[in-house]
Amino acid sequence: MKRRLLLILIALVFTLTASILISIAVGSADIPLKTIAKIIINHNHVSLSAEEVIILQIRLPRVFLGVLIGMALSVSGTTMQALFKNPMGDPYIIGISSGAAFGAVLAMQFSYTLVPLMAVICAISTAFVVYNLAKVGGKIPVNTLLLSGIAVGYFLSAITSFMMFKSGENLNQIVFWIMGGLWNANWNQVKIIILPIFIGMLALYIFSRDMNVMLLGEESAETLGIDVETLKKILLIISSIITATAVSMSGIIGFVGLIVPHIMRIVVGPDHRILLPTSALAGGTILLIADTIARTMGEIPVGVVTALFGAPFFIYLLRSRKSSY
Repeated sequence: MKRRLLLILIALVFTLTASILISIAVGSADIPLKTIAKIIINHNHVSLSAEEVIILQIRLPRVFLGVLIGMALSVSGTTMQALFKNPMGDPYIIGISSGAAFGAVLAMQFSYTLVPLMAVICAISTAFVVYNLAKVGGKIPVNTLLLSGIAVGYFLSAITSFMMFKSGENLNQIVFWIMGGLWNANWNQVKIIILPIFIGMLALYIFSRDMNVMLLGEESAETLGIDVETLKKILLIISSIITATAVSMSGIIGFVGLIVPHIMRIVVGPDHRILLPTSALAGGTILLIADTIARTMGEIPVGVVTALFGAPFFIYLLRSRKSSY
């Protein structure tokens, strides 16, 4: 069993590495891997050639941003599915995406530089509103949390749609942001999100054993010494921060946080000590592949690609495997 898991981990690392290399090499101007290696090792910072600009300032930051966002969404999705004890859970199920979209569209009415900050603030604020609405006698029933998230999400989506209707000439930019994309990727964005995402993923991994116990049921978890309500709050806060950080840079990218944990649970099982890191690797790879396809097809939004491939594949999974865990 351990050998099988090790082989799966090696395969995931290899696939991610290959995807990174292909994504850097492929585009409107194909660049050989040998040239890419020379540019990365020997480039000078004073005068950059056209190929160096493409590799160092356009494709590399986009690749790193895509991997980080894919990892964040997948790990958050894995956590949400553990929290809700349901493989249909994803990072957006409690209205985080709707909160981020509301914040971004609101910021676009004033200044585009405020978009990431407002998306993060509103996404996290939405999570807190949903959490407090779901409280029943000091406890957070999972079904109530889910329904509160859906209700708040629809409410914010309605306000966002109204702002879009009134946005006039800003409508195109708003629609593209909501569809999700990495076309504006740069090194500053990578620097902004890399620490919050890695710290958040590490924090969630620390609670991986507790997530395993949660799968047995809340009563069983409490008898084993786990403060279930505190754990719910911690998982919700960390997942919201990770998702909000990712969404603030990319817009809404669906299905990654839903599909990847579901696939990896089938491959490696429900143990979150293994499921979290493998989902992170698979999520980074899948989003990177989707973005490479989006880029080579004429810069269509990557959220469109993930939906086009993700929805049919998820239907296939549901039909071929009808048990939840």
